[in-house]
Amino acid sequence: METKTVKTEKMVFGGNTIAKINSKAVFIPYTMPDETLSINIVQQKNDYDLAEIVKILEPSEHRVTPPCEYYGICGGCNMMHIDTEYQHEIRKNMLIDIFKKNNIDISDKVEIISGPDFGYRSRFQFRDGGLSEKSGNTIIPIKKCLCADDSINEYLEKTPLEQRPKGRIHFFGTSKIDGTDKVRFETPAAQENKSPKLKGKSAKKIKPKENHYFAGTILSQDNFVTVELNGKKVSFDVRGFFQSNLNVFEKVLSLINSTLPEGKNILDMYAGCGSISTFLADKYENVVLVEHNRDALVFAEMNMQNKKHVSYGLSGENWVKNCASLCGKFDACVVDPPRSGIEAAVANYLCKSKIPFIRSLSCDPTTHARDAQKLIAAGYKLEKIYLLDFYPHTSHIESLAIFNLEI
Repeated sequence: METKTVKTEKMVFGGNTIAKINSKAVFIPYTMPDETLSINIVQQKNDYDLAEIVKILEPSEHRVTPPCEYYGICGGCNMMHIDTEYQHEIRKNMLIDIFKKNNIDISDKVEIISGPDFGYRSRFQFRDGGLSEKSGNTIIPIKKCLCADDSINEYLEKTPLEQRPKGRIHFFGTSKIDGTDKVRFETPAAQENKSPKLKGKSAKKIKPKENHYFAGTILSQDNFVTVELNGKKVSFDVRGFFQSNLNVFEKVLSLINSTLPEGKNILDMYAGCGSISTFLADKYENVVLVEHNRDALVFAEMNMQNKKHVSYGLSGENWVKNCASLCGKFDACVVDPPRSGIEAAVANYLCKSKIPFIRSLSCDPTTHARDAQKLIAAGYKLEKIYLLDFYPHTSHIESLAIFNLEI
């Protein structure tokens, strides 16, 4: 195959850098802007080509030697060849470019919230005790992941591959876990399934099975994890979603609370296990949680014990259709949707609601920009946007937007 010499331009969302050959875009992984490369085209499409590096002829001044022996083999990191500060700049520019495509200029509104570059990640999904290869089904029997929390690495170092659980298993490890065992992983064999136990004066009142807004599920307590965040204990199922980078997540929790005034009624849309609601309850007299995942909502009930709240085990769309009118006016709202973004019905509700303060979290900048455009058109001002650096050494971008209703 004929090699080509190219000069890279900018990096795009997803982590590949663009170059041009005869005006046709070529996407090249493990590169960065302003590098001269010898490449091979590995896949041709109608509108673009995919390439691999043959040789780096003129490296960027920001190129560093990746310290991880699995880099480029495992499917995790894709920016470890770039120094930390330039990684921040690249991710910031990606976020700015994506919002610009939706006619939103955030160039002077972005602030980066970050934490440690290594040892930050608590949540993993191991396959037969290892990590999946970047391309293919090969299992990499890792002994240490530089991005993993120390608790995870201690487990990997002392547990031979053949003694680790087989199959696709969720792990969570951190010194913030409540208890002596700092690593928890799912136990699929424990199917006797015990119901969650609620404690406290109002336990009887808020048992999931007695909450007429949703039907509780049955879970195994062997899969429970409780962590301490900013002085509060929060519980969740190791098999479900929870933030991987607890250092940055604690900063985000403080940031959300600090940017909201005290009030009576607040909406937590896509509330998950109530990790954010637990803190909102300190500033608001009542918290309304909406979450379609019944398993997560059982944990939200546990985390919200003795706090005034109402939980709805519904999709956002069904809540808008059937329950929103029952909840009265809201003084503020926190919305944290999945990657697909805010449901159309929820976005329409928020735009018409005139809730004065909206804090919008997102794990996908493309849908975040789309939803932001709707709120801005409805009269909201995007005061500031925080790039949440949950995953250093990757091109993954999460963000928090501060919307206030313009009077």
